[in-house]
Amino acid sequence: MSDAFHFYEPRNGHGLPHDPFNAIVGPRPIGWISSCNSEGALNLAPYSFFNAFNYTPPIVGFASVGYKDTVRNIEQTGEFGWNLVTRELADAMNRSCAPVPPEVNEFELAGLTPVASRLIKPPRVAESLVSFECRCTQILQLQGIDGVKVPTWLILGEVVAVHIAHALLDDGVYNTGRAGHVLRGGGPADYFSVGPEQLFRMGRPT
Repeated sequence: MSDAFHFYEPRNGHGLPHDPFNAIVGPRPIGWISSCNSEGALNLAPYSFFNAFNYTPPIVGFASVGYKDTVRNIEQTGEFGWNLVTRELADAMNRSCAPVPPEVNEFELAGLTPVASRLIKPPRVAESLVSFECRCTQILQLQGIDGVKVPTWLILGEVVAVHIAHALLDDGVYNTGRAGHVLRGGGPADYFSVGPEQLFRMGRPT
């Protein structure tokens, strides 16, 4: 039976050409985070470790591997935006992840339009069909089972405002398939898109 499985302990290395962890825990929503520093300089960056964690209040979170401009900005202002990546925006999202100095505006780099948010200072991406305005609730530096901190920061924020394109609402119900979400897969460059063909329904047991 053991021959049917590749087994490894992460602390000893995976022994494969590429770490499979990200591919197994995926595909994942992309945390396309807009932020600004205390002086108003803009930043836009995608994070592959992103998800929602609570309904009421709605809380989303993302992890930054490395102390990056986004983390610093959120520490300064306590606010950030999340912007949905769709297939049409995938190339722009990819351009926004370029390793550039803090003074570079990724909105300009990616050819995107910043538009004013309603409740927070960081702008949202005008071309994105869905955006959240968020206020930071927690910033946690992660640690291993040995208690040693690792250079990764988890940022959690409460969603205080939501923008949804009317075209994605069917009688008030959000249509995920029509939106065409882009998700991060594994490997060095794998992504997935969501469409109506992936939809199936399954009711919860009562």
